[in-house]
Parts: sequence; structure tokens; C-alpha cells
Amino acid sequence: MSHLAHTRTSLLLVLAIGLIPSLRAAAPVPLFDGKSLAGWEGEARWWRVEEGRIFGGSRNEKIPRNFFLATTRSFKNFDLRLKIRVSGLPNTGMINSGVQIRSVRVPNSTEMRGYQVDAGPGWWGKLYDESRRNKVIATSADLAGVNAAVRGDDWNDYRILAEGPRIRTWINGVPAIDYSEADPSIPLDGQIGLQIHSGGIAWVEVRDVTIEELASPAGTK
Repeated sequence: MSHLAHTRTSLLLVLAIGLIPSLRAAAPVPLFDGKSLAGWEGEARWWRVEEGRIFGGSRNEKIPRNFFLATTRSFKNFDLRLKIRVSGLPNTGMINSGVQIRSVRVPNSTEMRGYQVDAGPGWWGKLYDESRRNKVIATSADLAGVNAAVRGDDWNDYRILAEGPRIRTWINGVPAIDYSEADPSIPLDGQIGLQIHSGGIAWVEVRDVTIEELASPAGTK
């Protein structure tokens, strides 16, 4: 190989390597800065930052309606990770929370419409369709295994992977949901949200929220 050809080959190799990062998915980025609710919106009475974590609900008052804290922007395909702790006073009503994905605000309501990765006693390992089909649309194939992995009133690691019509979740590293949407009319993007459910004296805490945005899977838009 001539010196000129070798130089050209080396240059092409350098250019090709330089293009590789642009073909990769973006690196995980924080969705919560630990100090403020920048990038989120919701009713200040029910949502605040407390000791480096998002706090939703009340320690002394029954939650009158479902309330949500939502991101100000939408996400489509992503790998979302966070730590969540759901607590409440026993015998006061429902103690429940959840993570909304691919969701939107319902006009003139405190509700959000879309997928909810549920959280709370009796609801871990379930996917609920909030304010749309209004039912559980997927349950873990190993619900006993998921519940055995849940750390009660302690912090639980959630991973939510949304790729095209497929949604998968893990709780503390244990596979939970594997659901593929069959209805083409259901949107595959939307806001991410946190819920505090109505009914009991309950609260939810969330921290270490990161998201890695992904390219659309082959064959999807």
C-alpha cells in the first residue's frame, strides 16, 4: 500500500470512529436534580422536595383525589431508572403510588391518562391503564417472585424500559412486566409522572431518577 493510500485509509478510519458516538443512544441523564422540581410540574400542596428526594402526598391528611407530578416534556423510547418508597398510615385507606409513562394530563382534572407502572401493597408487578382503559392490562408472570423481592416500606429500585410497543419493568433487579401494546391507536410517547393515590393518609418518595433516551426499534416510528 502506498503512503498516500495508507494516509487515506487512516483518515477514513478516524472519521468512521468519530461517527460512532452519534449512532449510540444518549447516555443516562438525571430527571431530578435533588434540589428542586425543575423540569416537573404539579400541585405544590401535594409535591415538594424534601431532603434530596421528591415527596408526594401527606403524613397527616387523607389524599382527596389522585395527584400527579409530571415532567414538562415527553419521552418516547427510553430506559428509566429510579428509587421509590411508598408509605402510609395503616387503616386509613388506600396506600398506593405508581410511575406514569407515555402519559398526558387530563384536561380540567388532576388525573393523567396513560400507562402506570404500579407501586404499593397488592399492586407491585402490575401495569394499569390510568384514565383510559381503567384496568390492569398486564401482571407479572411471577407475581410471587416480584412480591418476595419488594422491600416493604424501604426503597425499591425500578427500571422501566419502553421500546416501541414493548414495555418491560424490573423491581430490585427482578423481571416484572413484559407487555406489548396491540392497539395501534395507543400513543407511544408522552410525559413521565409520579402518582399519589387517593383514599388514605399516604406518601411516596422518589430519588435517583435517570433516563436514557433510545432510538426507535427497527420497524417502528
